[in-house]
Amino acid sequence: MRIIEEANREAVRRLFDGDPVLVDVAPAAELIPSLGERMLLHAGPPIAWERMCGPMRGAVAGAVVFEGWAPDLEAAEALARSGAVAFRPNHDFGAVGPMTGMTTRSMPLMVVENRRFGNRAYCALNEGLGKVMRFGGNDAEVLARLAWLRDVLGPALGEALRASGGIALKPLIARGLAMGDEMHQRNVACTSLFLRQIAPWLARTVSDRERLADILAFIGGNDQFFLNIAMAMGKALTDPARSIEGSSVVTAMCRNGTDFGIRVSGTGDTWFVAPVEMPQGLYFPGFSEADANPDMGDSAIVETVGLGGFAMAAAPAVVGFVGAGSAADAAVFTRSMSEITVAENPEWTIPSLDFAGVPTGIDVRLVVETGIAPAINTGIAHKKPGIGQVGAGVVRAPMACFTQAVRALAERLGVT
Repeated sequence: MRIIEEANREAVRRLFDGDPVLVDVAPAAELIPSLGERMLLHAGPPIAWERMCGPMRGAVAGAVVFEGWAPDLEAAEALARSGAVAFRPNHDFGAVGPMTGMTTRSMPLMVVENRRFGNRAYCALNEGLGKVMRFGGNDAEVLARLAWLRDVLGPALGEALRASGGIALKPLIARGLAMGDEMHQRNVACTSLFLRQIAPWLARTVSDRERLADILAFIGGNDQFFLNIAMAMGKALTDPARSIEGSSVVTAMCRNGTDFGIRVSGTGDTWFVAPVEMPQGLYFPGFSEADANPDMGDSAIVETVGLGGFAMAAAPAVVGFVGAGSAADAAVFTRSMSEITVAENPEWTIPSLDFAGVPTGIDVRLVVETGIAPAINTGIAHKKPGIGQVGAGVVRAPMACFTQAVRALAERLGVT
């Protein structure tokens, strides 16, 4: 239909015209005034405590203790079970969060401003790998790290970013793609490029040399630090493409360990939800698929803008890490994703594909017509709370989300 094609061109134009800049880090309570007391934001579509998976419950309990709402994990679980904690999706508040996606009032959030459209998006700081809250970790070590992010790293990064005037992200990601990143499971290049840009400003604004050394060591030693920046950038780019009448372009993909949800431009903020899939991948020594939780996190926002599994050809090294086959298979993933998208991004290109742009703008109609579900690079959490990450892999979005969306869009447009 002509109305759909025109609407999709407008959606993609807004995605490509966006100008995302990392401008600040500040407490969530300052950035999101509607984030109330005893309210906790999580990854994925809406979910109640009764349906939450193990790592999500573990993260919730840890976050409740971190905020001081309960003295220990047992009391925190009881509080969450009682209904005294309000659970809402990050996406409803202009935010995203990796894996469990915990966002509470005192947590520092990175701020990405889309200077072309004037909107902002938020994401928590990356904690590192292993036993961390985003993978369901909740012990004293996890909470101490979160306190350091809140009290030391967050304020320092915020001051440095404000002094710098912000860091433009589109050119940084373009360089990262040329250096072997795909921005979901491989962020080595972009983390290094970010550190190169922010380090002089940290040196100017952090007077304590030991504190400065700790900050630089933490960022430099965390290959996934840039992931959360890329997520906030993805949210900042996709939000202006929401609610375009007739558009079949996906504006959000996320999962909470129980459900997978998508939003489509032409149907606004309606969630189309189906049971989430189990990732296929590689496991750390001592763990297997029997230990794994189904997929979770808001991080699929990077695939929504053409990165992650859609840009796998730029990062053949990541194929081995996620167990997706040989290096040659990386290009297969990207080429197959081009069959379900409406455009290629001319600013984010892949050298190994003769500088073709990353496939962008997932079209729910094409997903249903081809039977090709979006591929998402992902981490794998242990199914029990408190243990953390046990592997990494690739997961497919459930087809049922897209068939629901196609039907809803057709009904909205009066198509039988």
